[in-house]
Amino acid sequence: MIPRLHLRATVREGAGEDTLAVALGHIPGTALPGQNGNVGVAGHRDTLFRALRKIAKKDRIEFQTLAGSFQYEVVSTATVPPEDVGVLARTGHPEITLVTCYPFDYVGSAPERFVVKARLVSQVVSERRRSSLPPSPPSAHR
Repeated sequence: MIPRLHLRATVREGAGEDTLAVALGHIPGTALPGQNGNVGVAGHRDTLFRALRKIAKKDRIEFQTLAGSFQYEVVSTATVPPEDVGVLARTGHPEITLVTCYPFDYVGSAPERFVVKARLVSQVVSERRRSSLPPSPPSAHR
């Protein structure tokens, strides 16, 4: 969800055409929300990611999973060549990268990619996930 843009969509695993025809796609090999690293999410510019043309620094991106709720804040946007996969590189901190074709009004196979980078600013781990974590080791008593 990107509240300011009134954008709400489902994210499915994979970035193939079958996935992107009906949802946004989690790019395989990238982190999952809440993990240290880079969560890559792809979408079509002429459907679900059309609103990204109006995204701005400090916009919030909310990502909800069974593991919890994660809020990211946009720190930058850029346009890059399609072969520049470095925007998805693993990082030492939790972030999300949204990727779509660019320019937004281009007809046909677009020559560039529009990239949104956002950093994790808050998270709430679900009770379900907390209960599935192993118990903390007992404290040592002397």
